[in-house]
Amino acid sequence: MKVAFDTNVLISAYTARGLSSDVFRYVLAEHEVVLSDVVLSEFKRVLTDRFGLPDAMVASFMEELQLHDVVGATSVPENLNIIRDPDHRFVVAAALEGNAEVLVTGDKDILDVRDQISDLKAMTPREFWESVRSSG
Repeated sequence: MKVAFDTNVLISAYTARGLSSDVFRYVLAEHEVVLSDVVLSEFKRVLTDRFGLPDAMVASFMEELQLHDVVGATSVPENLNIIRDPDHRFVVAAALEGNAEVLVTGDKDILDVRDQISDLKAMTPREFWESVRSSG
């Protein structure tokens, strides 16, 4: 299964022990990771500016992440205009472009309209974790 991640889940996976970290490690081991260039740019900016992590550490994280499928969405399909934040539209568009089956996100803008997005399941980290644990 191809699984995409939004920025906040990815940041949590790298900066804290917990559910997001467990979910990300599980996907790395068992599935295929799809990342958006928009997510990676924001990931780098937040880790550097907000968290103040050393450049070498952030560069190491970026190298690791860029080993996976990185997709850039150049446009957003009309049907994604239901998502309030234009940046989040690009995250979903890139996940679709990368043929992800699931987008793991905590973003309310996306989760509020997830039933209206075809070809992609948007799930919280908890929902994803519970779905893979119950199917295993």
